[in-house]
Amino acid sequence: MPVPVQSLPEWPADVEAHPLLVIDYQLLKAGDKEEIARLWEAGTTLGFWYLKNHGAEQDFVAMWGMGEDVFKLPLEEKMRYEQGDEGLSFGYKAVGHYIVDAAGSPDPVEGVNVAKDDALSYPKVSRREYPTVINDLMGPVITPFVEKCVDVSNTLIEIFNDKLGLPEGTLAKFHRRNDFSASETRTIKAPANLTPGKLAIGGHTDFGSLTLLVNNLGGLQVLPPGTTEWRYARPLPGHMICNVGDALTMFSGGLLNSNIHRVVPPPGSQSKYDRWSQVYFTRPADDTILGPLLESAIISEAYNKLIPERQNSLSPKVTSYEWFTRRQKNYRTKNHKGAETWAANRGTEHGRA
Repeated sequence: MPVPVQSLPEWPADVEAHPLLVIDYQLLKAGDKEEIARLWEAGTTLGFWYLKNHGAEQDFVAMWGMGEDVFKLPLEEKMRYEQGDEGLSFGYKAVGHYIVDAAGSPDPVEGVNVAKDDALSYPKVSRREYPTVINDLMGPVITPFVEKCVDVSNTLIEIFNDKLGLPEGTLAKFHRRNDFSASETRTIKAPANLTPGKLAIGGHTDFGSLTLLVNNLGGLQVLPPGTTEWRYARPLPGHMICNVGDALTMFSGGLLNSNIHRVVPPPGSQSKYDRWSQVYFTRPADDTILGPLLESAIISEAYNKLIPERQNSLSPKVTSYEWFTRRQKNYRTKNHKGAETWAANRGTEHGRA
């Protein structure tokens, strides 16, 4: 198992972290108006926030144990379940199979992703096959983790729906539990002692609607709007780090902010340990058309104030499946042809002003 968080070095005193709002999930569930307002503030400014009292802390830790079981398998066995280069990300990802910059530099991260559709339909196979160690943990570990993440995501999406002035259930219909989507778990391990400044994951916006994340160490960095300085987002025990993805930015006409972020080696003495990351990505159903939901007066007013380039970036007129597979395919090292490939994997960061 990864080294327990309580046994890892503390955050370096000389490294400043960017402040994130701390949102209480239980207050959101109770309909607390002040807490809902704070979530709205977080989603429309930095686009990142901490979420506490979510009840899933041990589920995230258990997923790291699943990842360790997978990563210990012989490489030949793991490669039987490799994600492939055609634009889907369910399955195993070997070190060096993603690029992290326009030069095509390979990533140092090993990972494994499990489709929401497979976790919720198990033992029926919906999207792909997985190693036996994953199948054995579907019932006790993976499916409960996905169930909890789906519940958290649905709560946040419902709140954003109301704050955006949309008819009840508008965003929920794009995120139905049983509709096929690219929603998935992702378990990754970045090795200890990486060269300082080396990118583990290059700067990007997230592909989908919401991201729920727990890290055992630092390394995540955000780019606050209107700045050019990368800032650490410090992990806090017992807290998720949540962020808005491209789909919610497009649905909201740019009101919700899918912010640019990246991953570098942990700061200070934390860099001497493997960095584990557990994520759940919530993405719209594959056939959802992405773009601003202009039936809302709030969204229409915000969208009409944007410059044309920004409006175009938020109205791609493609499905969620097409948006995701285009971005994913152009992250694959095998598909890299030059700087144009990196440009082709970009998201809603285009056209900001």
